[in-house]
Amino acid sequence: MKKHIPNLLTLGNLFCGTIATIFAVYADFKTAALFVVLGIFFDFFDGFAARLLNVSGELGKQLDSLADMVTSGVVPGIIMFKMIYRNSYTYYEPLNIEVSFSLDDASANLCLIGVLLTLGACYRLAKFNIDTRQSDSFIGLPTPAMSLFVISLPLIQEYSNIEFVQNLISNNYFLIAITLLLTYLMNAEIALFSLKFKEYSFKKNIVKYLFLLISLVMIVTLQYLSIPLIITLYVILSVFSNYGKKATV
Repeated sequence: MKKHIPNLLTLGNLFCGTIATIFAVYADFKTAALFVVLGIFFDFFDGFAARLLNVSGELGKQLDSLADMVTSGVVPGIIMFKMIYRNSYTYYEPLNIEVSFSLDDASANLCLIGVLLTLGACYRLAKFNIDTRQSDSFIGLPTPAMSLFVISLPLIQEYSNIEFVQNLISNNYFLIAITLLLTYLMNAEIALFSLKFKEYSFKKNIVKYLFLLISLVMIVTLQYLSIPLIITLYVILSVFSNYGKKATV
């Protein structure tokens, strides 16, 4: 029975991703974000459970990527699609794609750029399954990190009191630039550290502890705004950490 526990957790991720997709389509970004975060929680613990129970296998690996494709691939693509479309019409009521979306509309065609996130996530997940280098670290930005970045944007736009940030997210050139950058980072040959700990000494994990400490401070002080800043910090610390390792070799 224990061999099915990790797969049930993975299916929990898929369930949450499916529910998040429904809410994202109807532009209920807050509820969609809630289910994405819950799905990522399941995604983290299915691997933990598999290692703890020593029942990891090829089925679980494939199932994990398929679930991630929904939670951290389809959902952020829909959210970016909706945000670009919503910005194009300068009003913020929920938009039903079946009613409002038309390929004859130039603004609607522009918002299709957001779906590049879904394509980039799919390509990254396929590469991850055949890449033997990513057992202790990541090559390219993990799809859950990309998804968290994207789902935070409409929440920042709605709840942030910083006018500059709100105006930035309301600018489609900014959203398109973010879409292209995240799509690139997911598939770039950039080594990013993993938060898995083989041992807990401060000296050997200084970058991870520094990242966790700064992230905690930002979450407390900046709330939703902290999420894209934490993802940015994650990439920057990884790049500098790798540069430092090469310099000492």
